[in-house]
Amino acid sequence: MNALPGASSAPVRSRFTSLERGWILYDWANSVYATIMMAAVFSAFFTGLVDDPRGGDYWWSIGTTISVLVVAVMAPVAGAFADYKGYKKKLFGAFLAVGLVFTGLCAVTDNWRFLLVGYILSHIGFSGSCLIYDSFLPDVTTPERMDRVSGWGFAMGYIGGSTIPFLASIALIQFGPSLGLGTAAAVKLSVLLTVVWWGLFSIPFLRNVKQVGYVEKPQSGVLRATFGGIAQTARKILADKGLLLFIIAYFFYIDGVGTIISLATSYGAQLGLGMVGMILALLVTQIVAFPFSILFSRFARKVGSLNMLTIAVVIYTVICVVGFFMGFLIERAEIPVKLDALAEQGAAIARTSNLTVINQALIDAGIPDSAWNAQPIYTSAVASSTILFWVLAAMVGTVQGGIQALSRSYFGKLTPQQRAGEYFGFFEIFGKFAAIVGPLLYALTKGITGRSSYSILSLILLFGIALAVMAASRRHATQTSEASSQ
Repeated sequence: MNALPGASSAPVRSRFTSLERGWILYDWANSVYATIMMAAVFSAFFTGLVDDPRGGDYWWSIGTTISVLVVAVMAPVAGAFADYKGYKKKLFGAFLAVGLVFTGLCAVTDNWRFLLVGYILSHIGFSGSCLIYDSFLPDVTTPERMDRVSGWGFAMGYIGGSTIPFLASIALIQFGPSLGLGTAAAVKLSVLLTVVWWGLFSIPFLRNVKQVGYVEKPQSGVLRATFGGIAQTARKILADKGLLLFIIAYFFYIDGVGTIISLATSYGAQLGLGMVGMILALLVTQIVAFPFSILFSRFARKVGSLNMLTIAVVIYTVICVVGFFMGFLIERAEIPVKLDALAEQGAAIARTSNLTVINQALIDAGIPDSAWNAQPIYTSAVASSTILFWVLAAMVGTVQGGIQALSRSYFGKLTPQQRAGEYFGFFEIFGKFAAIVGPLLYALTKGITGRSSYSILSLILLFGIALAVMAASRRHATQTSEASSQ
């Protein structure tokens, strides 16, 4: 019987080396940014500050699009320079510094436009550091251990970097009022906590992890050599059908994953779900993700990495459907009560299902939220959708860490150690340009329909394309599996 693609029966050493432990710990460090700034506390706070009829989730998706576009454009060049002897750690430190500084600046203003700029720049620093960090994977471990090391990195990020400061943020927001601390002040303290945690736990990585694979920097013509190397790597990727198809599939499915991560609480806040309830639900995601990140790497050794990745993409497709119904329940109740409130105030507006139009009419008429959001039909819909948000949080936890960890390690097995930065630069291009498509698709759908539920449903397109490409790549799976074992 032939082994399934990506499967392995080789024994795996149980203990981590000092290099592996140092590398894993940066996941513990940077996950605080992904949770507090991108996924939960700061994003929901920002959405509530925006006084634009298009909604905070619209501007949040625009900001995310800009930041990932910048990283995507510079990724191959940064990756190529990282491969030169002594450069990888320096580039990592530069991106880390940008991320820490501009995250800290997000704690000193209440102007949503300035906050958006701060978020964009801090996101660039965060994403750039993760690009260089990922390229260190072939430096710290062997191909047969990459799934395990990568999985444990995400697992430690979820249980530590996400959960501990996440709980502290919840406590600040929940109990702050009794101490005279408003929501805005609590969020700002959470942002500062992000800076301290991220910076402090990055120190072991900066001290212990070393660049092992590298190419010598040319004495002259550095730019020509850099771009020549990038072109050569691009040709190699295009010639390897198994690798190429995997990257194309990755482009689409990681786009959907990243969009869901970055817009989850913004989506919920736009629908009117409570901030504390959403944060607690996302805590469930972190807790569930810890064991499943490890389990995914174990299952991959038995059934194959590509099969596990396919299962994860299918689950994300279901998540989009559930997310649509969560929003649809609220919007179905929200539209008539808002129109009734407008009618009671004598505001002239045609019957419409476009919530952007309705919200603008409410603003123009000066009608407060209290005129409609206490209606029983609306409060009942919010209660039902809140339950669905908890269900979604648990579902995302089963696959979020696993799909990212396996994608990273599977690609890492295919890269030559001395050119890891360059290869991961291309990996980052596909990941980051993908992360442009999802938020932009969300924003365009929201702009056309005025409905957040349709926006989340539109992400199914990304996962569907990924599944089709992954199915087409099956005949090249053996070639890819053999390459990954060399």
